[in-house]
Amino acid sequence: MTKRRPAILVLEDGRTFPGEAYGSVGETFGEAVFNTGMTGYQETLTDPSYHRQVVVQTAPHIGNTGVNGEDDESGRIWVAGYVVRDPARIGSNWRATGGLEDRLATEGVVGISGVDTRALTRHLRERGAMRVGISSVDNDPQSLLTRVRQAPQMVGADLSAEVTTAQPYVVEALGEHRFTVAALDLGIKRNVPRRLATRGVTTHVLPASSSIDDLLATGADAIFLSPGPGDPATADAPVALAREALRREVPLFGICFGSQILGRALGFGTYKLGYGHRGINQPVLDRVTGKVEVTSHNHGFAVKVPGAGAGAGAGAVVPDQVIDTDFGGVQVSHVCLNDNVVEGLRAVDVPAFTVQYHPEAAAGPHDADYLFDRFADLIEGRNHSRGRSNA
Repeated sequence: MTKRRPAILVLEDGRTFPGEAYGSVGETFGEAVFNTGMTGYQETLTDPSYHRQVVVQTAPHIGNTGVNGEDDESGRIWVAGYVVRDPARIGSNWRATGGLEDRLATEGVVGISGVDTRALTRHLRERGAMRVGISSVDNDPQSLLTRVRQAPQMVGADLSAEVTTAQPYVVEALGEHRFTVAALDLGIKRNVPRRLATRGVTTHVLPASSSIDDLLATGADAIFLSPGPGDPATADAPVALAREALRREVPLFGICFGSQILGRALGFGTYKLGYGHRGINQPVLDRVTGKVEVTSHNHGFAVKVPGAGAGAGAGAVVPDQVIDTDFGGVQVSHVCLNDNVVEGLRAVDVPAFTVQYHPEAAAGPHDADYLFDRFADLIEGRNHSRGRSNA
């Protein structure tokens, strides 16, 4: 076997990990985060929410099933860099159309393999997500560290315009058409409109710069605020759009970044988590049903409700507590059982709700898929109250 080119990974606190080049040879910078999923590396790589992040896979063997033409969540790989321990020498799966490393190299994604990802993950868990550089062209740690510390931070990053669609497009309902939804693309994953389509929903996906009038001009019965990358504190235009939708009582559903946008629109703040939630095994309590779901997450920021300290999330919120906002009462509907971080909000007086995780679950468990039914029910109830048909 041909010996791989040496590479190094340097964190902004100076911690250095040696390894070998994996994917494209070169140099890259971003925020170092870890993903605990045992499966779904292709969905992770193509998720726009990972834009400007260097993903560390905690699962030791990556690339076993190759890559295929069906599992992409967008039109390209978005991660800034990729860190694995033991890359598969051969990908083997009946759906595979190529190998993972070839795909990374083709798209210019700089990676590193042979890294002690267990030690790296423990370091990030204890010290928090931080800037990082990977290089297979400069093996001087001090030289690389200088450039790492010059790289932009994720706090204050406004990234939606960099990942959104350039032109509107439509994903048609499967079977009988029931509703029309306008989705504000802040970094949407393909599986969101697919899950809506199975419920008879036609989804119009519009650029992040769209106005509420642009969204409603599609004939939308409701608005969806998509996942996406960056700091929600920078997203003032989407927040203003969401506030106007709330004022007009247009049904709203937000996922992940969209949840944080809707949280801000309701008057809450946001904050950065120490190392975030990224994986497909996060336990969440649905306070509406009382059930615990195993869920897919990818978020580094969270909504801060009144009275809860940063890092405590919903810790100060008691079940059924109603929080007063400009748009009536709001309840914390979902809570992460690992750390009490707010994972969902439900408006009492206007038709709106959010979850900060991924019910579209690509990849991941399907425990939370019912939330798309809840969205459809919300639209149906609103249409019924207004005397509108579903045609």
